[in-house]
Amino acid sequence: MAGPTDIPVDLSAALVAAPVPLGHWLVILPVALCICLGAILLMLRNRTEWHAWIAIPGLLLLVLIDAALLYKVASDGAVTMVMGRWLPPFGIAFSVDLLGAAMALAAAIVALAASIYALGEIGTSGRRYGFFPFLMLLLAGVSGAFLTGDVFNLYVWFEVLLISSFGLLILGSEREQIDGALKYAVLNLIATTLFLVSVGYLYAIFGTLNMADIAIRARAGDTTAPLMTLAGLFLLAFGMKAAAFPVNFWLPASYHTPRITVSALFAGLLTKVGVYALIRVLVMLLPVERMELGPMITVVAIATVLAGVLGALGSNDIRRMLGYIVISGIGTMLAGVALGSADGLSGTLFYALHSMVLMTALYLLAGEVARLGGSFSLTSLGGLYRRNGWFAGLSLVLFFAVSGLPPFSGFWPKVVLVKAALATGAWWLAATILLAGFLTTIVFGRVFLLAYWRPATDDTAVSAEPIKWQASMPLLALTLLVVAFGFFPERLLQLTQSAAAGLEQPTAYLHSVFPQAGAKQ
Repeated sequence: MAGPTDIPVDLSAALVAAPVPLGHWLVILPVALCICLGAILLMLRNRTEWHAWIAIPGLLLLVLIDAALLYKVASDGAVTMVMGRWLPPFGIAFSVDLLGAAMALAAAIVALAASIYALGEIGTSGRRYGFFPFLMLLLAGVSGAFLTGDVFNLYVWFEVLLISSFGLLILGSEREQIDGALKYAVLNLIATTLFLVSVGYLYAIFGTLNMADIAIRARAGDTTAPLMTLAGLFLLAFGMKAAAFPVNFWLPASYHTPRITVSALFAGLLTKVGVYALIRVLVMLLPVERMELGPMITVVAIATVLAGVLGALGSNDIRRMLGYIVISGIGTMLAGVALGSADGLSGTLFYALHSMVLMTALYLLAGEVARLGGSFSLTSLGGLYRRNGWFAGLSLVLFFAVSGLPPFSGFWPKVVLVKAALATGAWWLAATILLAGFLTTIVFGRVFLLAYWRPATDDTAVSAEPIKWQASMPLLALTLLVVAFGFFPERLLQLTQSAAAGLEQPTAYLHSVFPQAGAKQ
């Protein structure tokens, strides 16, 4: 029998009663836009000639939305929006702080540059295989990972970007691509399984998957569960995702196989999502366990840096070389996580944003090197300086930046990290970062001498075609960002310092999810 219907029910204890402010919709717009555009492109699968002209304006709109979101977070603090109006921790939360907003904006910029480059590289066959729909779904997964406030949904967005990355990796179905995809898939699926096991363990301990709720409970210290085991599982899972030593061998075995546009996207986005997840979980949710794991993370960081730069020194193929440089950069980011100080984390975040832009630019540059010189092999290349002087100059800027030489963007995060390492007495970590910079300078000095300065052995091998606007526009734009970050680092340093402080003391983040979070800590 139905109960009385005239008894008032107070829904404010379970649901968000107040209207959602208009600005809060910015939190979910990046994900919603990417999913909608991906669906539209799938529906237009018989009109692949329209795909680029839908995807590129959509990505430009994504950049504007992410920029507006970053401005709002920088002005008003962390923002949370809960799905279905259910109050957290029961409602699935999208919570954005400076770290998430900045990473989402950098990802959108990288994707926009790669999509413009794809106009000249991805032909009819690649579009028919679904390049642009896969690209939009990849961006949906990346944006969701940066913006979610729920650990299980972090896993879900990892799955979304992983599935779409499989499609991009085998675009063209060539033997080399299938081989690279197999290695990529096996290791990433193992990492995803470890991540899911860790999420289940996390829920068993805390009874919640909301990040803010977990942070509050972990800081309360009212659990006797072995959190070090949990932190170790997360470290292994995200270390595999980020290609940290000793589980980094899948990256140089796979990143050289797809189209250059796809390699650029992967280098700029995928490993950075792994680093972001590691920072979010270990630094914000499990700070005590991160401190205990600090010596182990230090060893992993040093080994990752050295494995990457030594692999680059031994590489003759530019694409493989760049894969090892990606690994070396991951080790540099892990150095800040190992230190755990505000300056160390700030250096890591600065380096991550710099690396997203720079590594994308370097892969696009490698594509043009191969087109102009007829090969990716340093043995066959030569004469590029004589062929195109401005292209050689632009290359030199990017080579200086990746080596950490002033006055470009790679210099400042390394300065911050070295200073933070010396301040804590970790001189071996500072020495490794400096040594890696020196060896990276040798790596790219060798590239410039052999591919650019050395005369071409066969003039017919050098392309007579000028660089197309589809390649020059994104390359110039990304290089300008690298130069701007180097000459005017103050704003980015302020942003990363504020983001690092928000990770160490996440009061604003917690308060955006639970208005009474400050009282619970």
